[in-house]
Amino acid sequence: MLIQGFGRGLAMLAMALVVMMTVVDVAEARRAGGGFGSRGTRTFSTPSTTRTAPTGAQPIDRTMTRQQPAQPSAGRNATATNPRPGLFGGLGGSLLGGLMLGGLVGMLLGHGLGGGIGFLGLILQVLLIAGVFLFLRRMFAQRGAPAYAGGADARSQYRDGGSDFEIPRIGGGRQAAPQAKPGDEIGIGQADLDRFETMLKELQAAYAAEDFRTLRQITTPEAMSYLAEEIGDNATQGLRNEVRDIHLVQGDVAEAWREGTDDYATVAMRYESIDVMRDRSTGRVVSGDPDNLTEAVEIWTFVRRNGGEWKVSAIQGVEAA
Repeated sequence: MLIQGFGRGLAMLAMALVVMMTVVDVAEARRAGGGFGSRGTRTFSTPSTTRTAPTGAQPIDRTMTRQQPAQPSAGRNATATNPRPGLFGGLGGSLLGGLMLGGLVGMLLGHGLGGGIGFLGLILQVLLIAGVFLFLRRMFAQRGAPAYAGGADARSQYRDGGSDFEIPRIGGGRQAAPQAKPGDEIGIGQADLDRFETMLKELQAAYAAEDFRTLRQITTPEAMSYLAEEIGDNATQGLRNEVRDIHLVQGDVAEAWREGTDDYATVAMRYESIDVMRDRSTGRVVSGDPDNLTEAVEIWTFVRRNGGEWKVSAIQGVEAA
């Protein structure tokens, strides 16, 4: 009876360990976030670098867009085009099935790992197998992570004069926009650039005021859902994000393209603002500087459907220099 009770305790411990490992995986994924929303068919590719953002954008890790599987090349061997069996379907499945079957048989016969304590031996085997499985799953996940287009190659090809389509600085006067640079397939004009600058201020102000009505008007439903989620998370923690005194310092178009009746424009923007986090009940500053401007660089993607109004469809941070 004592051995059986100890075995049940180990089984519960094994289940708890698996749950804890799963929670850690989710938490790590959230902390590693770099962007949200959709850039259409270019969601999983890295925007071109610009003078405003020479280090490139972080990948979008929160999106409802499904990544299209890579098409196999015609010259590959037929066996190489077949999908690789999953961990349970290949070696891992055979190993796990064999060990589990051996443990069950050993338990029924009164042998197996642990000799006379067959059930305890089975539990120990399950713990060992679970540990090996989690290790292999993480290893294969890292190897199978999608390679984002652009990245280091795009940064190595960046040249100081690679982007001439710059959003004029605030207070610096308006100049005639030059011809669209390579990568601008739809011809973004000065009126579009002015609108992007205005939307930067509108979205930041609406986000700080938790004005969901305005956010819905200037964002896509998907982008709105992620912004609302962030506001909700802040509220749950008793916090409120205050953003004010927004000034665009510099910006330029990374790329613009058309997909059917939809126009997309990805723009790098460097702006200054007062950005602090306050306690919702007391107004006490939890983080940030309420007296001095701080600078941020972000990559924003705008979409215009069927010739309508521009809406924010994605926001990405930039990689560290």
